[in-house]
Amino acid sequence: MAVQTTAQFEGIVMFRKDYRERDQLVKFFTREFGKKMFYIRGARKRGFKLAAAILPFTRGTYVGLIREKGLCYLNAEKKLTQFEQINQDIERNAYITYILNLIDSAFSDNQAIPVWFDMASDALDMINNGFDPEIISHIFELQLLPTFGVQQEWQQCIVCHRTDLPLDYSEASGGMLCQNHWHIDPRRSHLDRRTIFYLQRLSSVQLKNIRSIKVRTETKLRLKALIDTIYQDEVGLSLKSKHFIDTMNSWN
Repeated sequence: MAVQTTAQFEGIVMFRKDYRERDQLVKFFTREFGKKMFYIRGARKRGFKLAAAILPFTRGTYVGLIREKGLCYLNAEKKLTQFEQINQDIERNAYITYILNLIDSAFSDNQAIPVWFDMASDALDMINNGFDPEIISHIFELQLLPTFGVQQEWQQCIVCHRTDLPLDYSEASGGMLCQNHWHIDPRRSHLDRRTIFYLQRLSSVQLKNIRSIKVRTETKLRLKALIDTIYQDEVGLSLKSKHFIDTMNSWN
């Protein structure tokens, strides 16, 4: 017998899809219960009282019937935050979609992950307020790698653990090699020190502690190329939202 309870929770609307003639299925990322799918009866009817509460990327305090397994049910909303700049800007919208897709892919449903909920919440605020969405997405990509089973060493040489010598990334070695061990991988990445610096910072920084983001275009291109390679070769993850971002960037 499945356990169920009526509870108040913090939630972020990840996505929604039409279901039957007038209803919708809405996936919430909740702080207390992890990712949960809600059956919203009558959501497509004109004048639906909870219409604002289930708009994409809405963050709020909700009350609902939470079931251990199966669909949950939304009863009421108590406090909502809408993100106007994200909703009106295709680039910001695309990146927050990708970030939520990454989280959805990395973790099972019904698994409470409050740290990641708080990070997603911070990302919504920051992207809405004009912080660079590409760099924020790289923070999620790098810090989610261990969840995908990819343990990269960014902070020190993977062989001797030194940090005082120039470092370079080696995909074959699974992390950084110091100058004394570059010979181990003739196909190392040959990254410049600035890119190495940002890889180390972005892989460990707490999002809430960032006060500003300014990264050179050439550095952003190198970061993107390396992270894309890791996700293609090591993670094996291909998301439609990522493909859309790459297509969007090609427009420029």
